[in-house]
Amino acid sequence: MAVLTHDDARGGLRTRTPATSRLTSGLIFAMVSAASFGMSGALARGLLDAGWTAGAATIARVAIAAAVLAVPGALALRGRWHLLRRGVGVIVAYGVFAVAGAQLCYFIAVGYLDVSVALLIEYTAPVAVVLWMWLRHGNRPTRLTVAGAFIAAAGLVLLLDVLGGGAGINLVGVLWALAAMVGASVYFVIGGDESNGLPGLTLAAGGLLVALVVLGLAAAAGVLPIAWSTDTVQFVPFAAPWWAVALVLGVVTAAAAYVTGIAATRRLGARLASFVALTEVMMATLFAWVLLGQVPLAVQVGGALLVVAGVVVVKLGERPAESVVASLAEPPAVSDPPAPVPL
Repeated sequence: MAVLTHDDARGGLRTRTPATSRLTSGLIFAMVSAASFGMSGALARGLLDAGWTAGAATIARVAIAAAVLAVPGALALRGRWHLLRRGVGVIVAYGVFAVAGAQLCYFIAVGYLDVSVALLIEYTAPVAVVLWMWLRHGNRPTRLTVAGAFIAAAGLVLLLDVLGGGAGINLVGVLWALAAMVGASVYFVIGGDESNGLPGLTLAAGGLLVALVVLGLAAAAGVLPIAWSTDTVQFVPFAAPWWAVALVLGVVTAAAAYVTGIAATRRLGARLASFVALTEVMMATLFAWVLLGQVPLAVQVGGALLVVAGVVVVKLGERPAESVVASLAEPPAVSDPPAPVPL
């Protein structure tokens, strides 16, 4: 049912349709999710500087998020436990690569690199996804997609300041960031597959639980070094107790980020949500600047803009030839759409 609002310039009445309301709420959820995810690198770096290992920070984040999402994830099934049994392989792959692998590699990377640099390398994942779909499924990329890949590559050259001597870029950190990119690619491939019938909340909760088990076994076997400190975590504008930072890392940057991200995707659709999710890069840069004092160089700012532009162009190349603006008006898919309400 349309909702009447104030008069327009011609004296008529405007309406706020359900589709418009879904778009507005979806954009809000997407921005909250991007800000929540973007905060994780700066908080993790604070813990690392206080004496934590990347493994300890990752386990703390995953454990807290899994505890928060376990019950909602089970309730989302609504008794359809056969979906869980049928999709166990998908959940395990998601937990091992998309959750445990991506987070751990990213947190290790921020121990060597600035948060914004590590995140931007990880966010070349859409390019890897395009290549995977081409090689695995024969979906040949369009010219626009190829152009976007070259734009992103040029941005990485500037971001890493290759021509200027690297600006302190550590090769080990770059390799860990690329490993995080592989995990993020798996995140997009599995997350975009709805054929398994798993609710997004259940997939996120299950993946977090699997990741917690994997990380716990690795820590018990001594493969994953675990060390933490009860020292106060120092940020540029303030200091915080370690438990508060860990709590925010798990509740806000993982649990809340996943929940709002799922809500955004359901309202906007995966295509539009993926565009809005790119703002996480800007959010991470902002948090790293404010909390860690990591001011990006001018050449790296230019590289960051090129990387983001390249990823956007790649995304545009994956879709049919229609404008992004037109997709904003796409209503959610329903089996029996309501008739328009005459004004």
